[in-house]
Amino acid sequence: MLPPIRDYDALYRAFRWDIPARYNIGVDVCDRWADREPDRLALIHVKPDGRQDNVTYGVLRDTSNRLANVLRAHGVGRGDRVAVLLPQMPEVAAAHIAIYKLAGIALPLAILFGTEALSYRLQNAGAKAVITNAAGFAKIAQVRDALPDLSVVLTVDGAQDGSLDFATALSKASASFTPEDTAADDPALMIYTSGTTGQPKGALHAHRVLLGHLPGIELPHDFFPQAGDRFWTPADWAWAGGLLDCLLPSLHYGVPVVARKFDKFDPDEAFALMANAGVRNAFIPPTALRMLRSAPSPRGRYDIRLRTVGSGGEALGIEAHEWGKSAFGVDINEFYGQTECNLVVSACAQIGLYRAGAMGKAVPGHNVAVIDAEGQPVKPGVTGQIAVQRPDPVMFLSYWGKPEATRDKFIGDWMTTGDQGMIDDDGYIHFIGRDDDVITSAGYRIGPGEIEDCLIRHPAVALAAVVGKPDPLRTEIVKAFVVLKGGETASDELAKSIQEFVRKHLSAHEYPREVAFIDQLPMTTTGKVIRRLLREKA
Repeated sequence: MLPPIRDYDALYRAFRWDIPARYNIGVDVCDRWADREPDRLALIHVKPDGRQDNVTYGVLRDTSNRLANVLRAHGVGRGDRVAVLLPQMPEVAAAHIAIYKLAGIALPLAILFGTEALSYRLQNAGAKAVITNAAGFAKIAQVRDALPDLSVVLTVDGAQDGSLDFATALSKASASFTPEDTAADDPALMIYTSGTTGQPKGALHAHRVLLGHLPGIELPHDFFPQAGDRFWTPADWAWAGGLLDCLLPSLHYGVPVVARKFDKFDPDEAFALMANAGVRNAFIPPTALRMLRSAPSPRGRYDIRLRTVGSGGEALGIEAHEWGKSAFGVDINEFYGQTECNLVVSACAQIGLYRAGAMGKAVPGHNVAVIDAEGQPVKPGVTGQIAVQRPDPVMFLSYWGKPEATRDKFIGDWMTTGDQGMIDDDGYIHFIGRDDDVITSAGYRIGPGEIEDCLIRHPAVALAAVVGKPDPLRTEIVKAFVVLKGGETASDELAKSIQEFVRKHLSAHEYPREVAFIDQLPMTTTGKVIRRLLREKA
């Protein structure tokens, strides 16, 4: 989608959107390839024992067609919400494709969700069908009485009492299916926000959302796709990052995707997977990168041959970037977006679009600014709220059933992100923190990212998060919550060492006046720290 220009300013000026009036994600990412190259490799499913199953576009088309017919036979049609509650596996891709071709609305749900989280989302969305496994079905069975709209559940692990066996149902269905005709603006997908600040909201997206992502995939992955590319992410495909930053764009480009279920993220297993599966492109969220950093370097232990690594979802930080370049031999290009409007800012070191401490610049096709409370762009160097101007093909249609919340998301034509940022004199966008995360201490406004980046440089620290704690003298003080590396022991002396480390490397007003040692940080299923819970704890 990006023109063959390797100068950022010229690339941004030259880019134009070309969104067709009629468009269907399922047809685009599957049938388009299956019709001309049915044997083309689409997915590489790596089992826990290391065995691999290869799935072609032809197989993916037949599977998704059968599933579409099964869903239609159970009354699922245009506009109906169908939940997908599965780990990374081929059935996830087939389910999404089937739902899109049926003109339904896919509702991806994380396998880590408990019964309350699932019940809320399924009720709120009015889901008519669920595709899951035995573990997912066990959770749904506990709350099914509260789900009056749910008419059919398909399980990939065999029929349960109250569900149908996925494989058996598909074996009886036709492999022929005529996809519904959909407009690019028709709803296709609903992803719930991560809920770091209150109840999650369903962000409803149109079919065009995939096309809107493409420039934001191509730029941080050094003009993806290139010959030999093969994509993997540890991010759950139920998250916008896993689904729209990896799975669907790769299938659009005809690039194979590696699927691997991790019960718990393990750095050495991740290194081994990248080496053994021949991964060339990876989207690795900052938290996962920090966990990889806490393990011995893969250099000399694994034959990892990455061409690109992108990261986003939280501020990456200079430390993680430098470690990644040393460990993988490639620049980690940071990108930024939200569930409501994803991949709108990016770095691309290959063309000189990189500045330490910044996220990058606006991806071609998107107008991103830092605005004040009246919706006016602020001057360079001034802190404000990061915002994206509409219309934009990657932008959500609305919050499901929440018209007021949808209206409140905008100031004029600017979609507000709730993130504080600053644009420097050269146009680089710097992330400071969520509105609620910015700490006000003795007149200073302090973003948590820089302090957290400094904290993990301390040799004893594996992970860290900072929040503001109310203080009668300074309004707030900086409090750090620290997860130590294996073999380290919490003590007052270590806390003082950590405090002095930050004071020395940053400044006196930013060092944490309190340090608390905890076993693990509270995180959303997408790997973001839930600072709201830490503020309550503080």
